[in-house]
Amino acid sequence: MFVKPTFGPALVMLISLASLAYSCTEHEKSSLLQFVTDLSHDGGLTGLWDNGTDCCKWEGITCSSGTTVTDVLLSSRSLHGHISPSLGNLTGLLRLNLSHNLLSGGLPLELVSSHSIVVLDVSFNKLNGELQELKSSAPMRPMKVLNISSNFFTGHFPYTTWEVMKSLVALNASNNSFTGQIQPTFCISSPSFAVLELSYNRFSGSIPTVLGNCSMLRVLKANHNILSGTLPDELFNATSLEYLSFSSNALQGILDAMNIAKLKNLKFLILEKITSLERFQNPYASSRDCKKYIWAIMLSKKISNLKSLSFLSLGNNSLTNLTNALQTLSGSKNLTVLLLGLSFKNEIMPDDDSIERFENLQVLLLKSNQLTGSIPNWISSLNFLFYVDISNNSLTGQIPTAITEMPMLKSENTAARLNPRVFELPIYIDSSISLLYRKPSALPNVLMLGNNDFIGVIPPDIGLLKELLSLNLSNNKLAGEIPQGISNLTNLLLLDLSGNHLTGAIPAALNDLHFLSIFNISNNDLEGPIPIGGQLSTFLNSTFNGNPKLCGPMLVHHCGSSETIFPQKVAKETELKIIFAIAFGAFFLLGVLYDQIVLSRFLG
Repeated sequence: MFVKPTFGPALVMLISLASLAYSCTEHEKSSLLQFVTDLSHDGGLTGLWDNGTDCCKWEGITCSSGTTVTDVLLSSRSLHGHISPSLGNLTGLLRLNLSHNLLSGGLPLELVSSHSIVVLDVSFNKLNGELQELKSSAPMRPMKVLNISSNFFTGHFPYTTWEVMKSLVALNASNNSFTGQIQPTFCISSPSFAVLELSYNRFSGSIPTVLGNCSMLRVLKANHNILSGTLPDELFNATSLEYLSFSSNALQGILDAMNIAKLKNLKFLILEKITSLERFQNPYASSRDCKKYIWAIMLSKKISNLKSLSFLSLGNNSLTNLTNALQTLSGSKNLTVLLLGLSFKNEIMPDDDSIERFENLQVLLLKSNQLTGSIPNWISSLNFLFYVDISNNSLTGQIPTAITEMPMLKSENTAARLNPRVFELPIYIDSSISLLYRKPSALPNVLMLGNNDFIGVIPPDIGLLKELLSLNLSNNKLAGEIPQGISNLTNLLLLDLSGNHLTGAIPAALNDLHFLSIFNISNNDLEGPIPIGGQLSTFLNSTFNGNPKLCGPMLVHHCGSSETIFPQKVAKETELKIIFAIAFGAFFLLGVLYDQIVLSRFLG
C-alpha cells in the first residue's frame, strides 16, 4: 500500500533556515535603499528594488552563499546624484562598480576606507572635489583595484591613503585635474603594484626614481601632464614594464636606447611631443640647430632585443637617421604599429631591402617629416600593412604601380591571416588631431599620399585596391585622366584628388561609389559635364571648384541646353541618395574613419 509522505516540523524548519541562508540582512537592504534614495535619478532602480523582496535577487546585486552582499554592479545605469556613504555599511562588499553614470559630488571616504572592498570603480562620472585622506596610522585596507578616472577630481593626491593600501595592484586616476608631484612610494607601500595610470592631469615635478624599484609594474602612463626633468635611468630597472607613456610633458634630455633595451617585456612605447630643449650634446647637430631639437633618441641595435614590442609611437619629436631607425626596428618581429610622424626632418625616404623584415607591421605613419626621395618598394611588399600615411612630405617621382599590389588592400581574404593577438589599448594616430582607435584592427584601410610632389599619372590599376576606405592623393603634381578603375573601389568613403593637374572628364562610373561621403576634385583642369543623377550629385559645389572647364547644375557654369533634364523619378532618387549620403557620412565620421574627430580622452 502506498503511503503519501509527510513533512515533519523539523524538515520544514530546515527548509526555512536554508532559505534564510541565501537572503540579505535588513541592514544591507536598508543601506542599498538609502543609496537609491540619495540619487536624483535612479535609472529605474526604485521599481526594480522592491523592499518586500530579497535584495540578493535585486538587479545588479550579488550575494555570497551566506547573508552577505558581495557585489554592487551598476555601471551605465544613467544614475544621477551623490553617492551615499551608506554603501560603506555593506561590510561584506568586495566589488563596487558605479562607472559610466552621471554621479556628482565627492567620493565618500567610507568607500575608500572600506575594510572589505577589493575593487572600486567610479570612472566616467562627474565626481569632483578633493579626495579625502586616510591617516597613515589607520589599519591596512584590502583595496586592490581603484579606478577613479574620467571625473573632475582636483587637488593633491592623498598620499598617506596609499600607505594603508598594502594590497593595491592597480590605480587609474587619469583624466582628472590632480596637481602636485607623483607619489614616490607606491611600490614601497604595495609590493604587488602593477598598473599606474595618471594621464591627463596636472602633475608636475620630476619622475620619481624609486619607480624603478617597482619589480611588478607593467603599465606606467603619465602622458599629458606638466612633468619636467628627464626620464631617470633608474626607471628602466622596472623590467616588467609592458606599456610606457610619457608623451606631452615638459621632459627633456637624451634617451639612451640601451635603457629601453632593458625592458624585455615592453609592448607599447609612447614618447610623443616632448617639450623643447635649450641645449644638449648631439653629434648630428650644430650648435645653431640645438634649439630646434625637441628630443634625441639614439636608436641602437639593442632595440631589436625588445621581442615583445608591438606598438611604438615617437611622433612629434626631433629624431635623426630614419634609415638606421627603420633597419633597427625591422628586427622587432612583433611590431604591429609604428608611428613616426613629425619627427625626422629633411631626410631621404629609406629605400633599403633590409627594411622588408617588418613581418607583422600593419600601421605605418611617416607623415609630416619633409622626407625627400620616392616611394620605396618595401612599403608595398609588407604583407599585413593596411594603414599607410606618408602625406605632408616632399616625396617625388611617380606613384609606383607596385603599390597597387598591397595584399591587405586588395582582398578581404588576406585579413584572415592577421595575427589574432590584438591589444585593447588606445592607438593615437595623430596627436595634433587627437585621433584615438582602441586597437589596430579598428583602423580603416587607408592610403594617404597627399601633400607631396608626385608626378605622372594615377596608376591605372589603382582599382585593384578594393579594400580601401580612404584614398588621398591631393596636392601633388599628378596629371592625366582620372582612371576608370577608381570606380571599382566600392568601399571608398573618402576620395581626395584635389590640387593636381588632372585633365579630361569625370568618369560617370564614380556615381556608383555609393558609400562615398567625402569627395574632393577641386583645383584641377577637368572638363565637361559633371555626371549627375548619382552619388556625385550629393556633394556641394566646393567639391568641383577650380575646374573652369567643368559645368553642371551645382556650378555657376551650367552646361546649356544640351544638359539633360532628368525626370521627376530620377530627381526623387537623387534626393533620397543625398539624404542617405549625409546621414551615413555623419554616422561614419563620428564612428570610425576620418582622423579629425576630437578624442574623447581615455585612459591615456
